Amino acid sequence: MDHEVVVRQKLSERYLLNELDSGARDEFEEHFFGCAECAFDVRAGSAFVDQTKTVLAETRGAGVVSPSRALPAPIYRPWYVWLRPALTAPVLALLLAVVGYQNFVIIPQLKQASSAQVLPWASINIGTFGEADQQITTAPGKGFLVLVRIPPQNNYFRYTAELYNPADKLEWSVTIPGTTNQDRWPVVVPGTSRQAGTYTMKVSGTTAAGESVRVGQASFELHIQN
Repeated sequence: MDHEVVVRQKLSERYLLNELDSGARDEFEEHFFGCAECAFDVRAGSAFVDQTKTVLAETRGAGVVSPSRALPAPIYRPWYVWLRPALTAPVLALLLAVVGYQNFVIIPQLKQASSAQVLPWASINIGTFGEADQQITTAPGKGFLVLVRIPPQNNYFRYTAELYNPADKLEWSVTIPGTTNQDRWPVVVPGTSRQAGTYTMKVSGTTAAGESVRVGQASFELHIQN
């Protein structure tokens, strides 16, 4: 089932309202299990319905004055009783909150995660490959790529690369396998709030006996461009 058809025919809402026949329901379920956006719509709508039931229960309960009075037999009311005008204020507020969170937080994150990105990068050399410091220019809060070159050595079965900020505080680390002949590793540094300055990548190797040995380090200049 095509996602544009789902949006155009409002199948998420009709699914929650149980308005789909068995065939369309099966097709939609097969679609939203593989579609993050539709899965979120279903989860958010289901949570909205559950919260609406809670609000309605509290609203009806607030109208009871005396617990000693005999209560009439309970009358079944469908969940869409929230459409009554007297109850729309709290329900509308909740709906606006759900829609706002979906539009301004969830959907932008999904779009960013599913789209290709070109990251700023620099190549740094560890150990005997020493060369001049590199520069990376990135936007505030964005990540970047560091190509870490480590001279291959047979006595280490893994490496640990640690990123230190300009204040020489450990900010981030990653484990790199040491059992291959590869000598250059692309390391994606996740985005966060960082200050500009000189960052240092320190690499240690771990032997089969568990001993950690410093292999070397290299630094690069990070520029933050608004």
